[in-house]
Amino acid sequence: MSFFKEEIMIKEVKKVVLNDNIVFGDNSRPFVLIAGPCVLESPERAMLIGKRVLEITDKLGIPYIYKASFDKANRSSIKSFRGPGLEEGLDILQAIKEELDVPVLTDIHEPEQAEAVAEVVDILQIPAFLCRQTDLLLAAAETGKVVNVKKGQFLAPWDMGKVIDKFVSTGNEKILLTERGASFGYNNLVVDMTSLPIMRDFGYPVVFDATHSVQRPGARGETSGGDREYVPYLSRAAVAVGIDALFMEVHDNPEEALSDGPNMLYLDELEEVLREVLAIDVLVKQREAQ
Repeated sequence: MSFFKEEIMIKEVKKVVLNDNIVFGDNSRPFVLIAGPCVLESPERAMLIGKRVLEITDKLGIPYIYKASFDKANRSSIKSFRGPGLEEGLDILQAIKEELDVPVLTDIHEPEQAEAVAEVVDILQIPAFLCRQTDLLLAAAETGKVVNVKKGQFLAPWDMGKVIDKFVSTGNEKILLTERGASFGYNNLVVDMTSLPIMRDFGYPVVFDATHSVQRPGARGETSGGDREYVPYLSRAAVAVGIDALFMEVHDNPEEALSDGPNMLYLDELEEVLREVLAIDVLVKQREAQ
């Protein structure tokens, strides 16, 4: 029994404090949910999704951070919708932050965007494809904000050590590491759950991106496909392994979403998924507290 408990122990990591209610890496608290649409489609829809997620997380007692992109700069096709752009996108995120009284997260693609985005959002995010871009990492870190770095689909989890080295060279240690699947042949991703404890061994909180992990990159030719039906399974598995936050893209009607619809979770299904995940999270953390 003692051997088993030692093997599943969730390692203590550096606590990354966002505010009084949201502390990544604190095993005495529930996991944090980072959720919202893939891209800002309209102010009205962005707000609607945020309000509904907030209602659910308040009901379940899960700390919540709103996420959405102002620009999807890496779409498969030049014809695909990218988003409202930096200025309008930040206005929408600011409105959501103020009306819902929740922290917000968005991604940046160029070093020059970091300072302006940091004036509005609470967490900057580095996309997986750009996780090794030194200038981008340094610019994000130098804002002093919490930064979520997504592990590239092409990287082994231990390769994130070099990413951390670049980031903390600025003196900012408020970094989160996200697993979002690894390339497995063409148009396919798989999740190696051992990547979560491996990355957590660096001493920083880890996030599991449940919806991008079921993406089929470029599988539809002009756009990516996905298998949203597997989101609940992977979410439960990741929480059982031990994570600090769960990342999900959600939509009231993914079939008409302008980006990543096939892998986004229906809003109507979110509460049930979170209830199951929360039960596992509580069980794992209770065992660790014994």
